[in-house]
Amino acid sequence: MCNMTERRGEDDKAPLIQETPQLLNPFVHRVDISSTYDKFKLVFMSVLVVPIRVLGIILCMLFAYLFASAGLYGVTKEELREKPMSGWRRWVKNSVAQWVRWVFTAGGFHWVKVKGQPATPRQAPVIAMAPHSTYFDALAVVVAGAPSVVAKGEVEGVPFFGKYINYTQPVYVWREDPNSRQNTIQEIKRRATSEQNWPQVVIFPEGTCTNRSCLITFKPGAFYPGVPIQPVVIRYNNRVDSLTWTWDGPGALKMLWITLCQFHNNCEIEYLPVYTPSEEEKNDAKLYAHNVRQVMADALGIPVADYTYDDCRLMHKAKLKNLPCQTGLIEFQKLRHRLGLNLKNVEEELMSQYADIAISDGQITLSDFSKYLGIPESEPALVDLFKLYDKDNSNTIDFREYLVGYCQYAKPANTEETLRWAFKLFDRGGKGHITDSDLEKALKASLDITTEEASRIFKQTDLDNKGYITYDDFKDHAMRKPEYAKIFLTYQESIKNGTRVSKVHLPPPGKTKAD
Repeated sequence: MCNMTERRGEDDKAPLIQETPQLLNPFVHRVDISSTYDKFKLVFMSVLVVPIRVLGIILCMLFAYLFASAGLYGVTKEELREKPMSGWRRWVKNSVAQWVRWVFTAGGFHWVKVKGQPATPRQAPVIAMAPHSTYFDALAVVVAGAPSVVAKGEVEGVPFFGKYINYTQPVYVWREDPNSRQNTIQEIKRRATSEQNWPQVVIFPEGTCTNRSCLITFKPGAFYPGVPIQPVVIRYNNRVDSLTWTWDGPGALKMLWITLCQFHNNCEIEYLPVYTPSEEEKNDAKLYAHNVRQVMADALGIPVADYTYDDCRLMHKAKLKNLPCQTGLIEFQKLRHRLGLNLKNVEEELMSQYADIAISDGQITLSDFSKYLGIPESEPALVDLFKLYDKDNSNTIDFREYLVGYCQYAKPANTEETLRWAFKLFDRGGKGHITDSDLEKALKASLDITTEEASRIFKQTDLDNKGYITYDDFKDHAMRKPEYAKIFLTYQESIKNGTRVSKVHLPPPGKTKAD
């Protein structure tokens, strides 16, 4: 993990920095295959074993698909949602699950250790599995008897796997449907209280993949029904962790290849005792989720960390924006909370307060940073926040990058507003236009565009060779380019559909003069 201790001297013992090593980064994973043994194994297995394994995987997937297609023949989507399968279709489901299990066997998962006692659907209508760290977690679902999964609606159309998932009679979540969350909760409730023989519903409450260093915040959706849940923890004990798949790490195909090159892959699945919620937990889904998470973390011997899927998204944007640490954004949010910074100025107030920034080149010292945010310079958290943006250790930062970057992260959907805001900040003297060098900085801060691309855009936009362009000039040019037009078209569509929440800009973290 990249942490802020790397940016401090030996004599700097600020309290916040002492806490920093405890800030886990659950969204980063690295695979070390540098030893001679590992390299030899990759070559040996790639040549002699992997082709056989791939053939076995394809054959098992094909047979599973054929059985699933036969079992689903003549069944409509409505029937899959209305009642559980029975008779010969349930028997075929067991066959499908077995063939999928053999897919994993062909891939090197020869043995799976199962601990604890699985509960019946009556005892625990919902199974909560964690930590969610890899697409190989599907093995735990198969071992559990292929219960119904809560899945994104898009997976329904995935070749092969969409058919397998359909056979579990899943609870699909359609993100474009504003009522999807409530519909999911109601569907889980309906199945849990039904007299029919519905399979259990399995969830991965973290909502995204982590590196198993901690359990991040559980999404409360599946806990709203207030029914008993059986926690199930998953462990992988490979010497080389080629299974973990996070936002920042090797790609899926590389991980799959390295996994297939292992002599065997170890998986352990432990069923914990059924967790029956108290009346307080039934009335507070977040409390219920929090307590179940703690039970699972204790069983795994790892800490809990209040990261969410949104933090994962922010970290991904931080990586794209080239922040000094991939954890920088999460630490930034923690620092902002620690400093008690507010977000309440509208654009006009913000521009008035920081007008002189647009006049200069934006370079400020820690002392200036302290004055702008209204925070004492002696505050350790302020120093850490400053160093997150001091990329070259020059003891100065470009405050405009800080402002634009915050707008970008706080309102990622409002890209046009961020661009307009960037143009104003980099418009030296408020002349209503910017030069080539200022355009480069504005586009770098707001869209992470390279110097060469920004220069090309400027030349194509400045048709009269004036030496400067306005925001409207840029927008007119961008609207004719598919790669940029979508920024404005998406924004305009949101206005047309009434989904744009507000016309004001969220300001950067800082205290107003009234504070």
